[in-house]
Amino acid sequence: MTSSSTIATIAEPYAQALLSIAKGKDLAAKFGEDSATIRSTLAGSEDLVQALDNPFVAPDVKKEILQRVFGEAIDPYFANFLKLLVDRKRVSLLDAICAKYQDLLRQLTNTALVKVTTAVELTEAQRAAVIEKAIAMSGAAQVELETAIDADILGGVIIQVGSQTVDASLRGQLRRIALSLNAA
Repeated sequence: MTSSSTIATIAEPYAQALLSIAKGKDLAAKFGEDSATIRSTLAGSEDLVQALDNPFVAPDVKKEILQRVFGEAIDPYFANFLKLLVDRKRVSLLDAICAKYQDLLRQLTNTALVKVTTAVELTEAQRAAVIEKAIAMSGAAQVELETAIDADILGGVIIQVGSQTVDASLRGQLRRIALSLNAA
């Protein structure tokens, strides 16, 4: 099994090459959308991941699978990049490459990734407040929200911007109260 740091090390040059192609063709944002499409498709299909990871599946079959799954949904330059990954036997790193590409694109556009965990779905007013708070925390020009719902936090919100975390959840408050009572 390959470690995540090894995967990241291998994925980074491919993501940088993809960004270089994207910038040269003025397709950086489109490739970002394509990366998100690919990542969500991979996350939703264990069969697809297994087929791409399987060394016994012929490269031509993998290319055909990718063409059928993504077809017109992604840019032709990106589709050619996928074929290159198959030829270089790196298609199993596709999710990591797309994730790294998205990180590089965020750096390029001064966008902060904000992970928000709530007990219930956020309203539009709450989303706007979170975005405002995240911009203040990060100093970024814009933010990309990644939301998750976790009923275990009971209420409130957990906001993570880079290495900073604001835990304003009821579960977090109860934990802090318990710690202060144990310390007393």
